[in-house]
Amino acid sequence: MNAHAHDGGSGAGAPHEWDIRKLHILRTLRERGTVTATAGALGMTPSAVSQQLTNLARQLGVTLLEADGRRVRLTGAAHLVLRHAEAVFAQLERADAELAEYLHGEAGEVRVAAFATAVPALVVPAVLRLRESHPGLAVRVREAEAAEAYELLAAGAVDLALSLAAHAPSTRDPRFTLLPLLTDPLDVALPAGHPLAAAPGLRLADLAAEPWIFGGSGPWSEITTAACEAAGFVPEQAHSASGWTAILAMVGAGMGVALVPRMASVSRPGVVMRELGEDRPCRHVVAAVRRGGQGAPGVRRVLTELTPTPPVP
Repeated sequence: MNAHAHDGGSGAGAPHEWDIRKLHILRTLRERGTVTATAGALGMTPSAVSQQLTNLARQLGVTLLEADGRRVRLTGAAHLVLRHAEAVFAQLERADAELAEYLHGEAGEVRVAAFATAVPALVVPAVLRLRESHPGLAVRVREAEAAEAYELLAAGAVDLALSLAAHAPSTRDPRFTLLPLLTDPLDVALPAGHPLAAAPGLRLADLAAEPWIFGGSGPWSEITTAACEAAGFVPEQAHSASGWTAILAMVGAGMGVALVPRMASVSRPGVVMRELGEDRPCRHVVAAVRRGGQGAPGVRRVLTELTPTPPVP
């Protein structure tokens, strides 16, 4: 907070040195009236008070005190200095308050990178809750799939990355700390008139002969294929699409069935969403921070809101 003077002193045109501690002593002297009372209020000796004020006058290049009998009186220059110092003290009070809020996770900014389905299902609801409970804490959201999200996190461009556990770095990666967020069940989307749409105890294996709709490449292709193979069959890929709107539109048209993560599930005419039985596949969602970053108060606050209820076991 000091604006240091040049070595040549506080001559004309040279910046002055505004020492907050000494200004506080001067303000206290104005309030208490005497050097002795000022010293008592600040836990200093009278000689130390006098020395600090002498140093401040030298730094500013003005006379701050003048004799008034056996006491001292503030000069016009001292009152001018204090008029400006009050604005500084007020700003520092605001800074103290904001810093205290930051330290309690009440203020600041947390930057989050999250994959597509996590943004509406997890991040946006968390932002809305935080807007109500902690309006001073800003959350900046960026949609990014795993590879980009972890690049951003490593580069310091975001503070928190959300991804599927299958696409997260190894837990041995020294750059990151991984934190489990939740388990997201996969439901099956069936055309409304499908013979199995109302079948009790539906299992994934019951759909082995169905035409399937899933991504032509990338994460969702891998997840669908792996889930079906775990249930004992290789799915016949009848159609492919990269977005849930297109996938569910094809299901509604009777073109096939599809696995849909519950986080991405939306009601659509002509489509029945069914929970699967004992072989129900799941995907696991994790959050990642830079190693040691989970202790930041704002990050902790956001993580708490991202998991408002206990994870599905």
